[in-house]
Amino acid sequence: MRLTPARAVFLDRDGVLSETDVRGGKPYAPMRFEDFHLTDEARPALDRLKEEGFLLVVVTNQPDVGNGLVAREIVERMNDNLATLLPVDAIKTCFHAQTDGCLCRKPNPGMLTDSAEELNIDLCASFMIGDRRSDVDAGARAGCTTIFIDREYGEPPPTHPDFTVISLREAVDIVLSHCEATDKLKRTSR
Repeated sequence: MRLTPARAVFLDRDGVLSETDVRGGKPYAPMRFEDFHLTDEARPALDRLKEEGFLLVVVTNQPDVGNGLVAREIVERMNDNLATLLPVDAIKTCFHAQTDGCLCRKPNPGMLTDSAEELNIDLCASFMIGDRRSDVDAGARAGCTTIFIDREYGEPPPTHPDFTVISLREAVDIVLSHCEATDKLKRTSR
């Protein structure tokens, strides 16, 4: 384990790194492995973050498993595929149904705080990028800077994200410029 806590970027999976099926304004996770596809911007965006030394942690709610709609093995296969194609350091998945009352399901911060403990992450120096209110709320509760990718779903957006963008590329631009400004401020205050 590293001595100095690391900066990380936490990323939602569906709608941020992989495509979703939007029906009636609501995004749905893929139910079959054959329907799991990364977005075109995922690899270049994560490569930029990795080059700057960020740990990359995917945090994803997959309630269809807990609701009995998809087998856990299929979601795990999707996650394994993502981990093979993208430079991520960890993938945390909540398989519980919406009504299970677990601490890991976003908007609860459990997946982020567990990752911070396991990987020695400084949550206050980290970011949460998501496309839904629960992502932003989980990031805020964990103490991260939050970036909302507005996919214009027909559901209430988060009330107070730190930043709102329309693409993962823009979200990465914000992370990198925010960290550059913070690092510059630290250097000048010495």
